[in-house]
Amino acid sequence: MPSRLRVALQAITLVGCFAVGAGAGGAVGAWTLVCRGNACPAVDVLEQYQPRQTSKLFAADGRFVAELGIERRTVVPLADLPRVLVDAFVITEDKRFFEHRGIDWVRVFGAGVVNVVRGGYAQGFSTITMQLARNVFPDRLTREKSLVRKLREVKVALAIERAYPKERILELYLNQIYLGNGAYGVETASQRYFGHPARDLSLAEAAVLAALPKAPERYNPRRYPERAVQRRNTVIELMRRAGAVPETEARRAGAYPLTLASAERSGDVASWFVEWVRRELDQHFGRELYERGLKVFTTLDVELQAAAARALEQQLRAIEAGTFGAYKHPTYEQVMARATGDEGQAESPYLQGAFVAIDPRTGAVRALVGGRDFDDSKFNRATQALRQPGSTFKPITYAAAIEAGRPTTLVLDDSPLRVPQVAGDTWAPLNYDLKFEGPVTMRRALTLSRNIPAVRLGMDVGEDRVIEMARRFGLTTPMPPYPSLHIGSAEVYPIEMIAAYTTFATLGVRSAPFAIVRVESADGDVLWEPAPTRETVLSPPQAWLMVSMLRDVVDRGTAVQAVRGGGFPHPAGGKTGTTNDGADVWFIGFTSDLVAGVWMGFDRPTKIKANAQGGVLAAPAWTAFMREAYQSRPAPPDWPRPTGLVAREVDKFTGQLRSPLCPPANVILDWFLPGTEPSQPCDRVVTPPADTARRRPRPAR
Repeated sequence: MPSRLRVALQAITLVGCFAVGAGAGGAVGAWTLVCRGNACPAVDVLEQYQPRQTSKLFAADGRFVAELGIERRTVVPLADLPRVLVDAFVITEDKRFFEHRGIDWVRVFGAGVVNVVRGGYAQGFSTITMQLARNVFPDRLTREKSLVRKLREVKVALAIERAYPKERILELYLNQIYLGNGAYGVETASQRYFGHPARDLSLAEAAVLAALPKAPERYNPRRYPERAVQRRNTVIELMRRAGAVPETEARRAGAYPLTLASAERSGDVASWFVEWVRRELDQHFGRELYERGLKVFTTLDVELQAAAARALEQQLRAIEAGTFGAYKHPTYEQVMARATGDEGQAESPYLQGAFVAIDPRTGAVRALVGGRDFDDSKFNRATQALRQPGSTFKPITYAAAIEAGRPTTLVLDDSPLRVPQVAGDTWAPLNYDLKFEGPVTMRRALTLSRNIPAVRLGMDVGEDRVIEMARRFGLTTPMPPYPSLHIGSAEVYPIEMIAAYTTFATLGVRSAPFAIVRVESADGDVLWEPAPTRETVLSPPQAWLMVSMLRDVVDRGTAVQAVRGGGFPHPAGGKTGTTNDGADVWFIGFTSDLVAGVWMGFDRPTKIKANAQGGVLAAPAWTAFMREAYQSRPAPPDWPRPTGLVAREVDKFTGQLRSPLCPPANVILDWFLPGTEPSQPCDRVVTPPADTARRRPRPAR
């Protein structure tokens, strides 16, 4: 049978069943049997029904941040909603709502005719009561397109109309309906889109909300403002034709610009942080989280969260705009312009990023950004992604060497290396610039992020010792014991890699990242108060030596252009990271009271651009964030040098003690654990490599 004819017959059958079945009191067999057993829910539960209200989440300073739960909703009585909002929904969704008894027969027959003419499902006929039925009972009344399911929905709608007055039905509907952007009910939607209660909605704002039930994601005003305005104006015109608003007022509302609340006011400032917290609470409390109205107090700093999101997005857009060289991938704006409004996927085709900021003294996560657009992709790249850390892992290799007694002046060999691999193969690591520097001290090798010296150092210390050190630094992912481990080949979770640097910021104590301070019941009783986890990883002298090398990275190494050139003046250390194929770029930096890290890349690992470098692409976002962070907080104190370290003047290229052969420009003061200081005087003059400057990242253009 041709598909057009089959659709036509189905439409005629459906209309016939409704007309005969409902009108004749159940005479048709399909109508009688459609709710046999438990197929249709009992509507008497609506007598005391209250839509699920979620728990509330608060920032570190006590400010309300978000509602926690699958359905974020605040229930309001119908009497508290403005007439313009009620009219907008009724006129748009079900203009004969106050006249029919659950089924609008005019729409049923009209939809049947349209669907027959067009040869497919082109127009529906759901009333507000029918929508309420499937929204309140989603498990029983699924959204499959079948005759039986539609008949069940109709029977439940008729039962609701017989049992409850129109006002109660409308109140339940307006508090239950999904309106996009994670908002359920008109009150939450009003807060999330416009930043104020539903009672204060204007005509234009009410029309935006009434436009959403048709396709909540497609007409989401945050993602698709032009579509939202077009649909809003359609709603306003329907209201004008119905006589609900005067023509002059309708014309004025139709010309009104779409004005949405800022992320801070609308509760969208920390979507990935909120979802991370929700997942942990769900494991601990289960259904209670969504039913008991818990109060959750967190570590979030609202200002730092906003600063992190701004810094990350501005840098990603600058990369896409070609500020740092030719960029050939689709940009976020281009992808969004082609989007259909369907629910986003885990993988997105545009450049992504993650940002985490932690108080190193406790492990409190102050900011967490898991991507660019939570509505488009809810995958949290800060806590769920597994990515190669590249050179940001090197400080762990160096920390293992420091603990094993290697001094910062240890001379390593930066020359061609071939490492035996499995099945007789060999691996030849390369430096980023494809050049070799020859003998180089440990300090200089880390400052300039030389790969081959790091591999040699790790092999000298031993893979097992480096892996054990990585575990103490808080990394939980698999660590294959191969030499490539020492330069960051093993995948990590970004939040764990960033939190590892709390060990340096605190001079030896790692603080595990956490977000939940305590959870209270609705009555204020403390239900859960997880204790922070801190672990000593290095002794203060060992950690101070690591900090002194990581400070060189930002003062004169691979991050100097982005950090010092970017105008951040305070004592800081950090490390850039770039994977071999340019698919991941990192920068993790720290002061004594704040650790922050940035990752950028594609969800499906792809070379970002030619000459991609962490110091050029990722580090500027860190600098922008830290500059803003310290505008409103005291300058961070410097790290006090622990007692017990030994000072020596040494040649920075040979690591030997100062002697008359050392040019004064080559001499630096360095520090050593007792017994590791050099004993040989400088016996030759070393001329700095002529291309040293070219080995550093190019300045941002």
